[in-house]
Amino acid sequence: MDDRKLDASLSEPTPAQRLPVEGVQARRRRKSAVREYAEAILIAVALALVIRTLVVQAFTIPSGSMMDTLVVGDYILVNKFLYGPEVPFTDYRLPGLRHPRRGDIIVFRYPQDEKRDFIKRIVATPGEQVQIRGRQVFVNGRALGEPYTKHADSGTTRFSPDTYCGYAYGCEPTLVPPDAYFVMGDNRDNSQDSRYWGFVKRDKIKGKAFLIYWSWDGERHWLRWWRLANYIP
Repeated sequence: MDDRKLDASLSEPTPAQRLPVEGVQARRRRKSAVREYAEAILIAVALALVIRTLVVQAFTIPSGSMMDTLVVGDYILVNKFLYGPEVPFTDYRLPGLRHPRRGDIIVFRYPQDEKRDFIKRIVATPGEQVQIRGRQVFVNGRALGEPYTKHADSGTTRFSPDTYCGYAYGCEPTLVPPDAYFVMGDNRDNSQDSRYWGFVKRDKIKGKAFLIYWSWDGERHWLRWWRLANYIP
């Protein structure tokens, strides 16, 4: 009899005996939910960091050096995967899909202060000869067609091919070094670019601008909706 009663007491616990077990299970469920949320957040943060580092990064246009292609208040996306992204904390760069080309609008580390990022258009590539005569840019002796450029007094003044040139680079036929690029802003009369400080090295290029995803007019305090989702060729 005593043995049977003991067996029965084990197989059928009283409510008082069940409460502590249920409390432990509830606590375990709460811990599991917290853990799941924490893991999801960590995964999301890790993915965002990977995408930002290796694939796409967002930048804001702070100056008018690329007007009218890009204006102050444009928010752009830069393709870092195209040229081959840098591996963080190393000097290694992953293989890219192609090399930078003339006409690409690129984001790069400013050669005179690498903590700052600049955005310009590639005008000449490694091994090419570039020269600036007045408003005209010549590459390998041929005049470039640049319909995207802007000048302060566009259409009001004509420059002769022999106009005085006061730039540090490009006044005379200038050979672009290997693994370097000659870049200029589209707003030619308001751009600090290769004419003043020289060439951009390949390993300082972060990526190619490809999309305007947002644009805010800070002076008028309104959205430039017509610029949204504009592809940058």
